[in-house]
Amino acid sequence: MKSLLLTLVCWLLFGQVLCLGQAVYRVQWRLSPNSEKGIIQHYSDTTRVTQLLDSLSAIFHSQGYLEGFFQERELVDTTVFLWEFGRLFAWEEVNSDSLPEELIKALGKPGLGYSEPYLWMNKALTYAENRGFPFASLNLDSLSFNDSLISGVIVFDSGPRITWDSIGIVGNSKTKVQYLQQLSGLVPGEFFSQLDLEKAAQSLRRSPYFTLAGSPELLFQTRQAKPVFALQDRRVNVFDGVIGLLPNENEPGRVLVTGEVDLRLFHLGGKGRDFSLNWQRLNIQSQSLDIRAKESFVFRSPLDISIGFSLLKQDSSFVNRTVELDFGYRVSDPGYLNFFTKRQAGDLISTDGLSPSGELPASIDYRWNQYGLGIDWDRLDSPINPRRGVRLQGTFSLGNKRILQNTGLPEALYADLEESTPQYQGWFSGEKHFLIRPGWGMWIRGVGGFIENQNLFFNELYRFGGLKSIRGFNEKNFFAKSFGYMNFEQRLYFDQNSYLLLFGDAGILENPYSNREIDYPFSFGTGINLDTDGGLFSFVFALGKSSTQPLSFSYSRIHFGYLARF
Repeated sequence: MKSLLLTLVCWLLFGQVLCLGQAVYRVQWRLSPNSEKGIIQHYSDTTRVTQLLDSLSAIFHSQGYLEGFFQERELVDTTVFLWEFGRLFAWEEVNSDSLPEELIKALGKPGLGYSEPYLWMNKALTYAENRGFPFASLNLDSLSFNDSLISGVIVFDSGPRITWDSIGIVGNSKTKVQYLQQLSGLVPGEFFSQLDLEKAAQSLRRSPYFTLAGSPELLFQTRQAKPVFALQDRRVNVFDGVIGLLPNENEPGRVLVTGEVDLRLFHLGGKGRDFSLNWQRLNIQSQSLDIRAKESFVFRSPLDISIGFSLLKQDSSFVNRTVELDFGYRVSDPGYLNFFTKRQAGDLISTDGLSPSGELPASIDYRWNQYGLGIDWDRLDSPINPRRGVRLQGTFSLGNKRILQNTGLPEALYADLEESTPQYQGWFSGEKHFLIRPGWGMWIRGVGGFIENQNLFFNELYRFGGLKSIRGFNEKNFFAKSFGYMNFEQRLYFDQNSYLLLFGDAGILENPYSNREIDYPFSFGTGINLDTDGGLFSFVFALGKSSTQPLSFSYSRIHFGYLARF
C-alpha cells in the first residue's frame, strides 16, 4: 500500500518530463531501507522538484523516519537528490490514563505504530465533536526519547459541552422555522453533533421546495449552537391547461368542454403542504379527475398525512372511484416509508347489450378495500433535474374484493362467482441516471406491476402508455393485469436543465381481455426538453408498435408538453 501511494504521488502529481539540452534534476529514492529496487525521476522544472521533495519527505516522516532527508549532490549537468532514511522511530509508550473512560470504551487504546496515536487522536476528536464537544482538543505531552523509542502522554481537553439552539433562516424563502426544524432533525436541547449538521444540510439540499445556498453557518453563544441556513425557494408550482369547446353531437344546441387542467401547488404556507388537481377530458365520453393533498409533520410529529380522490369514466361502459388515506414516515435521509389504505369502487354505467351470450361482461360492479405498504429510496443528486444517482420505489397492497350484483344483469350469471375473494397487487420502479461527460448523460428506468385475483375484470386493470411511460402511444392506451417496461434515454445537455434526447422504450404486458393476451409494445424517437424562464417545454416525436398498432409514420405520435412554473 505504501509503495502504491509513493508511486501515485510521483506519477499523478508531477508526471515525467524528458529533458534534452536543459538543466536536469534527478530525484532518487527507495520505498524502504531494505528495498533493492529504487525509483528515479528526472525533471527540468525546479518548482516540480521542490513539490516532489516536500511530498516524499512528508510521507516518509509520517512512517517514522524522522531523521530522513534528501541529500543533494552535484554531478556534471545534473543535480541529484538522494533520500537517506535514518532511524525508524516507534512509540514505546503512549499514556492514556487521563483520557475519559468513554473515549477508551468507544475507540480502545491507541496503538504503538508511529502514526497510530495521531490517527487515534483524529478519531477521538471526531467522536467528541459528534457528542457535544466541538471545541475539544488532544495533545501529546511530556515527550521523551530512548534511542529510537518515544514515550508520551495524551492530554484531552473537552471544552464546554454545546447543545442545539433553534434553527435560523436567511434568504427569500417562505419556509417556516418549525417545518425546517422538523425536516433537519436537529432538536433544540440535544447535544451538538457535526455529523448531524452535515446530514441536515444534505436533507435540505434534497428538498424539492427550496435550494440550500452554500454551507450552513454556526453561531455559538451561551453554550448553544444556532445553525443558520440560507434558503432560496424553487419554482415548483405548476399550472397547465388546455380547454376546448366543441359542438355536442349527442345533444344538439349544447357545447362539450374538452381538454386538460393540471394544477400543482407545493409548500403552501412554507409548511410542506401540497395540493394537486388534474382533470382530463380528451374525447366525448371519457374523462378523469385526480385530487390530492398532503400535510407534512402533522402535530409536530414525524408523520406526513395525505389524502386523495380519483375518478375515471371510460366512455359509456364503467366509472371507477378511489379514495386513499396515506401515512408517511422518513426512516432516513434517502428512505421514506408509507402505509396506506384505499377503497376502490367500480360501477357499470349501462348494461344494455352486455350479456347477449349469457356470460358476465368484461367489466363489473365491485368494491375493494385494501391496505398496503410503500417505500421510496431516493439517492438522486437533484429532486427536479437529476443527472446522477438512483431511485427505487415500490408498493404492495392486499384486501378483500366484494363483487356486487347489478340489477340490470340476470342473477344466474353470478351463480358460480364468489362474492368476496382476497386480491393483492404490487408495483415497483427503479431508475438510474449517469453523467458520462459534462454534456452527455443517460437515463434508464424499469417499471412493473401485477394484480392478482381469481375473478379479475377489465375495469380493475392497470392503465399506462403515453409520455410518462411508453411513448409513441395514446395516453393510458394499454390495459394490463401484469406488465413491465424499460425506458432508455440518451441526453445531450446544452444548458443546466435543457437537453436533446434519443430514446427507446420496450415493454411486455398481459391483458386477459385482449385478442392477444401477451403483447410486446416498443417505441423509439427523439425530442427536446427546454427549461425557460416561463416554464418547462418538452417536445417528443415517437414511433410505436404493438399488437394493435403497426410501425408506421401514419401512427407516429407527437407528445407536446409545457409546464408553467411559478
